[in-house]
Amino acid sequence: MSSKLWGGRFTQPTDKFVEEFTASIEFDQRLYRYDIQGSKAHAEMLGRQRIIAPEEAQQIIAGLDAILEDIEAGKVEFSVALEDIHMNIEARLIERIGAVGGKLHTGRSRNDQVALDIRLYLRDEIDSILDYLHALEKALISQAQANLDVIMPGFTHLQTAQPVLYSHHMLAYREMIARDISRLQDLRVRFNFLPLGAGALAGTTFAIDREWVAEQLGFAGVTRNSLDSVSDRDFALEFCSFASILMMHLSRLSEELIIWSSADFNFIELSDAFCTGSSIMPQKKNPDVPELVRGKTGRVYGNLMSMLTLMKSLPLAYNKDMQEDKEPLFDTIDTIKGSLKIFADMIAQMQVRADNMRLAAARGFSTATDVADYCVRKGLPFRQAHEVVGKTVRYCVENGKDIPDLTLDEFRSFSDLIDADIYDFVTLEASVNARKATGGTAREAVERELARLSK
Repeated sequence: MSSKLWGGRFTQPTDKFVEEFTASIEFDQRLYRYDIQGSKAHAEMLGRQRIIAPEEAQQIIAGLDAILEDIEAGKVEFSVALEDIHMNIEARLIERIGAVGGKLHTGRSRNDQVALDIRLYLRDEIDSILDYLHALEKALISQAQANLDVIMPGFTHLQTAQPVLYSHHMLAYREMIARDISRLQDLRVRFNFLPLGAGALAGTTFAIDREWVAEQLGFAGVTRNSLDSVSDRDFALEFCSFASILMMHLSRLSEELIIWSSADFNFIELSDAFCTGSSIMPQKKNPDVPELVRGKTGRVYGNLMSMLTLMKSLPLAYNKDMQEDKEPLFDTIDTIKGSLKIFADMIAQMQVRADNMRLAAARGFSTATDVADYCVRKGLPFRQAHEVVGKTVRYCVENGKDIPDLTLDEFRSFSDLIDADIYDFVTLEASVNARKATGGTAREAVERELARLSK
């Protein structure tokens, strides 16, 4: 008899290099807990349906429990010759309890088995990642709450545009993370259906109870088409897409933290715990964590492209190509979990240099738009007001002044609509707090948003 559990058809042993090349046990062994979890539910169902004897089902379940204990105790050495985690566990089961272990595979295929294992695994990982996302969300909100009086320059094109609250800036990233959370929750709902029972591709001739297994394993229901069940990896693609968008958000924040922590900006101070020094320049404090997260973004993008390329031309149903889905998926999970954990901790410990932010906000004519809005309220059409303020700014540049420094006569040289009350509109506080509408940067608006989030 062949040493392979599937070897009855073959008369020659597998080439040694082919065996190593096609095996997946080096990376899919992390699925062991889920493979055993699914197999136990499947065995119990086989016994309930009298497809195998109930006592045989219990014997199988006990054997699987013992194998789980052995694996977690480090007593199991996985075999490349047995290809993958499924065959390694099944072979060990047969070795432990005898021929009855071979009945476990009744009514299923490795094709629907691996589809089940990945879903069980990804479901747990999603729950863990959601915890990390909520921790980062909390850190951003805490930064906003602790710095409500801090004004900083808001930028477009990385040029000073209008003053904003630092709290408002932090809550912008909270919005991004909230969308990431929503995307991940949505994905979890969409793929939470049991593929087991699809068999190799056409279903099974045995009277299995898929709905019962789905209930036992916490699925919302069962998949509806056996061909699609074994060949679907949309959920893995969606996860990698979610992860790519998440990493893009973290990369954008990383870029700002890197800029803000530079001597030229000096807006923030990152904790020493998240920075390193230079081997030659003793004064250096390098923002390694945000730089590395920014770099790892490309890695996650690459995993998404690998998955899309892998699936783009596969005919129904299962193909060996699909074994290549696991490494990019696993790497993506590991990368974003590490990035989120370290980012939440780093943001929570970040210190703000409020005085430097305010000084920067006062430069670059950040209240110019407020002068234009003032003129509009006085009756000047906005396009004319825009031109008036443009000339005012040019005058300031030529004379080394900022807008709040101008005398009333200087203001009125550009428009006789401007009165002494202009000074009530061109301070940083006035500019910020005038923007009270929902979603604006006024302290009043930001406090409303924080109150909403606290609920």
